[in-house]
Amino acid sequence: MSKTFELIKKDSETNARLGRVHTAHGTIETPVFMPVGTQGSVKTLTPKELEEVGAEIILGNAYHLYIRPGIDIIREIGGLHEFVSWRKPILTDSGGYQVFSLSRLRKITDEGVTFHSHFDGREIFLTPEEVIKAEERLGSDIAMIFDVCPPHGAGRPEVELAVRRTYDWAKRGKAAHHKNDQLLFGIIQGGRFPDLRRESLSQMCEIDFPGYAVGGVSVGESREEMGEVVYPLARLMPEDKPRYLMGVGTPIDFFWAIEAGMDMFDCVTPTRYARNGCAFTRAGKIVVRNSEYAKDKSPLDPKCLCYTCRNFSRAYLRHLFNCEEILGPRLVTYHNVFFFVSLVKEIREAIRNEKFLKFKNEFLSNYDENLR
Repeated sequence: MSKTFELIKKDSETNARLGRVHTAHGTIETPVFMPVGTQGSVKTLTPKELEEVGAEIILGNAYHLYIRPGIDIIREIGGLHEFVSWRKPILTDSGGYQVFSLSRLRKITDEGVTFHSHFDGREIFLTPEEVIKAEERLGSDIAMIFDVCPPHGAGRPEVELAVRRTYDWAKRGKAAHHKNDQLLFGIIQGGRFPDLRRESLSQMCEIDFPGYAVGGVSVGESREEMGEVVYPLARLMPEDKPRYLMGVGTPIDFFWAIEAGMDMFDCVTPTRYARNGCAFTRAGKIVVRNSEYAKDKSPLDPKCLCYTCRNFSRAYLRHLFNCEEILGPRLVTYHNVFFFVSLVKEIREAIRNEKFLKFKNEFLSNYDENLR
């Protein structure tokens, strides 16, 4: 593709911006929230429902799909889009986060990572080349390089090693990548060390990727600590490439990260919280299991236009959860994903109309992050 990213507009008061990412399966308007479908499904939602809530792109995870059902099976059926029946763009994560999250089950060397499968215990050896081969065979529109994500609080020697290996693996991954209609994104590591973040960014830019992600965040640190990493780094990232903040996504996070200049976000928050009966609203988070909603006729969010809010009361949703009916998690998930996708769309419109800070201040003044 001749042009991956178009910068449409920059906010006059902040670093917020509008853009378009062009992929083989369509154009993505940014800023954008990307629902997470690790195993090839966004939990409890059908592809048709994802279209209804306005999702422009979803995520899959190459590591998990490698384990089950296997890359070859997906390829034989026609690739990941055909396998999951999703015709819009898909981004596949490489499994770098699993290097972090499955630390008890893996061993890292300069060559790659040896895993003991979390599913059946079998030993798997993944190299940057093998991961790229898997993502190409899956046929995703955006593929991530294989990286090393150090844990929160890691000391400088461990983070330096992660930066070096991420750089080496990025070079190897780029050399192994031959699918011209798939965008390959580099990942910036460096933990909490500003100089290592700058070094990693410089290394990724040297390799020259169509897009760049900030990795190694949302791994246990506070929002303030994330901001200390992201704000200065975003200002240094190429303006003509999409900027992806990996694993970050709550309503509050969208505002500060977009203000910093980030474009793309993903998080399991809306689906994970929904399965536990927690809904996001313009007033904040509410737990519909709570007894105070037993006779509440109002929708989850009176200002929301999603199917759940147009048709069901908090009382009914509470009843579903307390009876352990699967419809409860489905309906709240539908609402939460709609809410996240729609909020970022509203932020786009605010940037377009030079009202970003006004919208941010109005929204946050009414939003209570504490559970109710």
